Amino acid sequence: MAANSFDLIVIGAGPGGYVAAIRAAQLGLKVAIVEREHLGGICLNWGCIPTKAMLRSSEVFHLMERAKDFGLKADNIGYDLDAVVKRSRAVAAQLSGGIGHLMKKNKITTVMGQATLPEKGRVSVKTDKGAEELKAANIILATGARARELPGLEADGDLVWTYKHALVPPRMPKKLLVIGSGAIGIEFASFYNTFGAQTTVVEVMDRILPVEDAEISAFAKKQFVKQGMDIREKATVKKLDRGKGRVTAHVETGGKTEKIEFDTVISAVGIVGNVENLGLEELGVKIDRTHVVTDEYCRTAVEGLYAIGDIAGAPWLAHKASHEGVMVAELIAGGHPHPVKPESIAGCTYCQPQVASVGYSEAKAKDLGYEIKVGRFPFIGNGKAIALGEPEGMIKTVFDAKTGELLGAHMVGAEVTELIQGYVVGRQLETTEEDLMNTVFPHPTLSEMMHESVLDAYGRVIHM
Repeated sequence: MAANSFDLIVIGAGPGGYVAAIRAAQLGLKVAIVEREHLGGICLNWGCIPTKAMLRSSEVFHLMERAKDFGLKADNIGYDLDAVVKRSRAVAAQLSGGIGHLMKKNKITTVMGQATLPEKGRVSVKTDKGAEELKAANIILATGARARELPGLEADGDLVWTYKHALVPPRMPKKLLVIGSGAIGIEFASFYNTFGAQTTVVEVMDRILPVEDAEISAFAKKQFVKQGMDIREKATVKKLDRGKGRVTAHVETGGKTEKIEFDTVISAVGIVGNVENLGLEELGVKIDRTHVVTDEYCRTAVEGLYAIGDIAGAPWLAHKASHEGVMVAELIAGGHPHPVKPESIAGCTYCQPQVASVGYSEAKAKDLGYEIKVGRFPFIGNGKAIALGEPEGMIKTVFDAKTGELLGAHMVGAEVTELIQGYVVGRQLETTEEDLMNTVFPHPTLSEMMHESVLDAYGRVIHM
C-alpha cells in the first residue's frame, strides 16, 4: 500500500474520531487521522473535561463554605479565578497530550490540517507545509459541532461569551445572564453562581433542562432557586443592547418585555454541526439542519463514507461519539456490531445538584403507549446521603407494567452521574424489575436508593 493510501481516514480527532482510529488500528487496519486544531477535539480541550475541572473547584468551594456543618473551621474563604482556570487548562492539556501518545502507540498517521473531500475515497489536507493528498476506501467524518449563534446575540468575547470564553473568562461576572438551560448553560450557571455571580437563566421552553424528566427538572429548579438563581422559563431574549461594560437584555415573557442590565452574557442556545467547507454536498451527502443524515450504522448516502458523533445529530454526547466510532471501525473491518441505540445512552449534567438519566422519561413512555409503573426514592431516606451532608435529591425509575422492563431512570442529587451507569448496564442486559429487586446493594451507599426506587415502583419500598 502506498504511503498516502490507507484502509481508513478519520477526519476529526475528538472522542468519536480518535476512538474510531484506535479501534480500527487494533483490528489491523492502516489508519490516518486528520485534525485541524487539537487532538482530543472540543471534549478534551474546550468541553467535557475542562468544565468538569472548573466545576470541581466550585464544588470544593461550596463545601468549604459549609465547613461548619461538618464540624470544621475554614475562615476567610476565597478563590483565585485565574488559578481555577489554570488548573482546568492544565487538566485539558494533560489529556490532549495523552491522545498524541495513543496515536503513536497504535501506529496511526496523524496529519494536522484542514481536510476537504475532493472526490469519493480521497481527502486533501491543507497543512502548514502545503497540501497533502490521502486515499482510502473508507472515510469517517467526525468533525463535531460548535456553538449556535443567534442573530443579535452573537458572542464578542467581552460582554457576550460562548462556552469557550466562559472557560477562560477575562473577569468574574457580577451580574450574569445565561441564555439556554441545557447541560452547557446550567453547568456554567451553576459554576458562576457558586462563586458569587448574581445569575439569571432564561429558557425558551416551559422548563429548564428540557430533555430531562419533568419531575427531575422541577426538583433541580427548586435547588437552583434556593441557591439564589433567577430562573425564567417560557422566556426569550429578543435583543441585547451593548454598552461600555454592560449589556441590557430585552427579555420577553408571556408577551411582556422587560429590560434587565447585566455585565456578562453566556449564550448556550445549542450547537450546529461542522459540515461546511468539506465538499460534502458535491459528493452527494445529505445534510439536514447542519447535521449529516446517516442510517443506524452511521453510513451516509455515499458508499464508504460514515459520519459519527455530533455531526451526525443528537444526542450530542462524547460517549455516544466514541461508541459509534468503535461500531463503525468494527463494521469496516468486517465485523457485525450492534447499532448504537440513542435511548440506551445516559445523559449527565454536572451542576449542583447533578442530574443524570437514561431511557424514556415518564411522559415519553406514556406517549409511546406503555402501561407503566413508576418508583421514586428521596436522598433524605438514605443513610450515606445524610452522612455526606447531601440530603437533597431523588431517584426515579420507570418500568413497563406488563413485562417488567426498565424503560427509564432519572436522578438528581450528589454523584448521580456515577450512579446512573448501574441502570445503563441493567438496560443493556435487558434486566427486569425482579433482577434488580434480587440484587444485593452494598450498605451504606448512595446506590441503595436505586434499589429502593425499584422496590417503590412495585409497592415494596422499605425505608420510606
